[in-house]
Amino acid sequence: TGKLAIVTGGYAGLGLEAARTLASAVARVIVPARDVDRARRAIAEIGGGIEVRPMDLTDPASIDAFSCDIVRSGLPLHILLNSAGIMALPELSRDSRGNELQFSTNHLGHFQLTLRLWPALVRARGARVVSVSSMGHRFSDIVWDDFNFERRPYDGWSAYGQSKTANILFAVELDRRGRDAVDAYPLRTEL
Repeated sequence: TGKLAIVTGGYAGLGLEAARTLASAVARVIVPARDVDRARRAIAEIGGGIEVRPMDLTDPASIDAFSCDIVRSGLPLHILLNSAGIMALPELSRDSRGNELQFSTNHLGHFQLTLRLWPALVRARGARVVSVSSMGHRFSDIVWDDFNFERRPYDGWSAYGQSKTANILFAVELDRRGRDAVDAYPLRTEL
């Protein structure tokens, strides 16, 4: 009760269930969404307690604007659930910066979001950051010298796999580095 939670992907799948559960526990839940109307329709079926705000995980300016509003509010952020993701795109797609789209959406966007929200997370004194990964991490390690598929053939499952591996590595390292301020956890799902 009285906690603030942000759930990316909070209008579908696991993210929607997490948002629903947090709202039923009387947490204030904010769901950032690229498609605000779609998110509001999905969340309307749940009932109150969930707010939708615009944000696109592949757009650094959008992430900064969303995060800035949260940090400026002065509120502590108790839970950040990095759940949004895309999976196994059949064709190579890139974000506006040229990054492979699954890596951008599933990892880079969440990395930037977490860093920009850091002051609000620290303010909570014991915040939790959960990064949703999957068994798909077994499809690929991160290919550090070509994670954007510039010199190797694109494979949607390999791209997905390295983004999910990045989610796990990020959570583990965030927990190590932020130990005095936040607890971070990787959450591994089936896919």
